[in-house]
Amino acid sequence: MELIKAIILGVVQGLTEFLPISSSGHLVLGSELLHFQEQGLAFDIFLHLGTLVSVCIVFRHELSAMLVAPLAVLQKRADEKLTRFFYWDIYVIVATLPAVVVGLFLKDSIAGIFTNLLLVYCMLFVTGLIMLATPFIHERKVELNRPRALLIGCAQAMAILPGLSRSGSTIFTGMLLGLNRETVARFSFIMSIPAIVGAAVLQSGDLIDNPPGSESLLLIAAGTVASAVSGYFAIILLLNVIRKNKLQYFGYYCLFIASCGLIYTFFLT
Repeated sequence: MELIKAIILGVVQGLTEFLPISSSGHLVLGSELLHFQEQGLAFDIFLHLGTLVSVCIVFRHELSAMLVAPLAVLQKRADEKLTRFFYWDIYVIVATLPAVVVGLFLKDSIAGIFTNLLLVYCMLFVTGLIMLATPFIHERKVELNRPRALLIGCAQAMAILPGLSRSGSTIFTGMLLGLNRETVARFSFIMSIPAIVGAAVLQSGDLIDNPPGSESLLLIAAGTVASAVSGYFAIILLLNVIRKNKLQYFGYYCLFIASCGLIYTFFLT
């Protein structure tokens, strides 16, 4: 693997991890259609950790408040802001539970679906449709709570299907529930942290058994930095798009890619 290729893969991972166009779907398509070679487990893990860094940088103020909030509540010195972030700690835990169930109990069952291009195209089509529907969803000024967090977490767990966007599914679900779209977007990004960490932990055993060679370290570092930088700008871009309620543009993109893939599959092969 060349250095330029590692950087390109890092940029693709960072952009597609947060933009509602499905990172898993694009990685499957890239591997199958562009004949990408297997980059190795360590490379994949560190690309995801790069996106984790970008989330932590963008939401550093929220995350620091969420870390301080439990102690402040226990000591009964939490103000309204810290109390709200204490509840966000609880909501993130609740929202993560469905992904934990899928990761622990269905990991082997779903491994084979990541080679199914037809499934990718169909799920990209679904992602496109739900993004096209977002301008027609009206905010009902409801507050985030545990049942709503659990439903958003179920959407995140469903996004294990390649082509079904994690950010798109969770934001769409939160909007359907009546939440403020920017609030649910921020919650979606923050709740991705335990999901990314959990996925890395699940793969860490294999990484320990098969550590990367010294010649791969530069490539891993380049891909990780590229993933973190592109992920940072992807988050900023998506927050701006959400404020303008223009998520449908990502829907057009997903429908275009899905349509091209389906036409190629059924008519050109």
